[in-house]
Amino acid sequence: MSGAAAGPAGFARSLAGQQVCVTGLGVSGPPAARLLAGLGARVTVLDSGTGPDAAALADGLAESGVRVLLGQAQAGPDATIPAGTSLVVTTPGWRPDTPLLVAAARAGIPVIGDVELAWRIRPVLPGGGRQQWLAVTGTNGKTTTVRMVAAMLAAAGYRSIAAGNVGTSIVTVAADPEPYPVVAVELSSFQLHWSSTVRPLAAAILNVAGHHLDWHGDIESYAADKGKIFADGTIAICNGDDARSSALAAAAASPARVVTFRLGEPGPGEIGVTGDALVDRAFGDGVRLAGVADVRPAAPHNVADALAAAALARAYGAPAAAVQGGLAAFEPEPHRISLVAQVGGVDYVDDSKASNPHAAAASLAAFPSVIWVAGGLFKGADEDLDALVRAVAPRLRAVLLLGADRDRFRQAVTRHAADIPVIEAAGTDTGVMDLVVGEAARLARPGDTVLLAPAAQSFDMFRDYPARGAAFAAAVARLAAAR
Repeated sequence: MSGAAAGPAGFARSLAGQQVCVTGLGVSGPPAARLLAGLGARVTVLDSGTGPDAAALADGLAESGVRVLLGQAQAGPDATIPAGTSLVVTTPGWRPDTPLLVAAARAGIPVIGDVELAWRIRPVLPGGGRQQWLAVTGTNGKTTTVRMVAAMLAAAGYRSIAAGNVGTSIVTVAADPEPYPVVAVELSSFQLHWSSTVRPLAAAILNVAGHHLDWHGDIESYAADKGKIFADGTIAICNGDDARSSALAAAAASPARVVTFRLGEPGPGEIGVTGDALVDRAFGDGVRLAGVADVRPAAPHNVADALAAAALARAYGAPAAAVQGGLAAFEPEPHRISLVAQVGGVDYVDDSKASNPHAAAASLAAFPSVIWVAGGLFKGADEDLDALVRAVAPRLRAVLLLGADRDRFRQAVTRHAADIPVIEAAGTDTGVMDLVVGEAARLARPGDTVLLAPAAQSFDMFRDYPARGAAFAAAVARLAAAR
């Protein structure tokens, strides 16, 4: 079933009576299944879950006419597609080599993702145009940038919303009975892999570093999927300070135009920083958009995110004043370079979201003298750790390591910063955080920053990165109370 070329209404009509298989009961699976059922498709959801949560989701979907098959071994060699299936809508976590998806491709059954589905059914607006997307991808900074874009659009008076990988399903937004004229869309590399006709009005690639390589196979495939966001006719917004982002913009086949953002002085057609101001030379002639101090916190990577957001908002037509207004209204999310407390002249900062080396490097670059709290479940390559430690070594006063893979961190520090004290907190119980914070307080001097920027995932010790950040903040609070 094609239908994409027929436009949103044609594709939606083509679904009536069709057998569609949706993979997974994750964040995007249930909204996609409900939408498809509402358009008249006969929907079957496959999921490996068997517990009470999965059963509750299945019962809820059954009320919408969706059949759910639980306990399905979709990844096994004997995985089968429901008979008569003419379309598979896959959720982002499913790897391309999952046997069921491979079987679908071999059978000539189209496989698309939830983002592609949302694009194909995006609404026609009352004035006759279609919903526009301002899209963001990158290894780090996506959520911050998308939320900044939404704040800037709101400041300009546009009815808009942040959606996609940011938490609100883009399928839900595209199907809203009161259509949003413009949506700020966060797109992961997984979602872009399964997209083929998505054409945002403007799109930004913030940065590209090794991540999710177990899913994509290698950095080249990962970057290529990121690059799909620069579709024909899209305003391609790239990071002039990131080689891979710039290269992907240069390789884009037929962009409407290329706009570069950078932390330095902007050239013609660019957005950048002049003195203490964010300045637009792409959609204006040296127009001041906001002050660097309007970005909270004004760490370099946050300023870069604000520049990208400004470029996207300006591409849609937002006035310069809306950029500053949006930044004023923007509230940073927790666990993203957040000051927890100052104790004894030492700042304690929670950047638990910095769960890979690229993000940790950006976080560490914001502070001149750091007691670094790092470690956890590391899925990258040792060369990534080596590059990180080499880059940040001049800023480090000491390193405190926790988590399952702390030895890999210790070896990297030994190789590239052998004179820096390293303390390992053994064990993987969450109470270890009190030991870590206590040791940090012993080592720190007034003016230092104790920075939780783990460069690793949290699942060896914590439910997720917010839980890790909360444990750090609680330990700092106990330290402050004891002083």
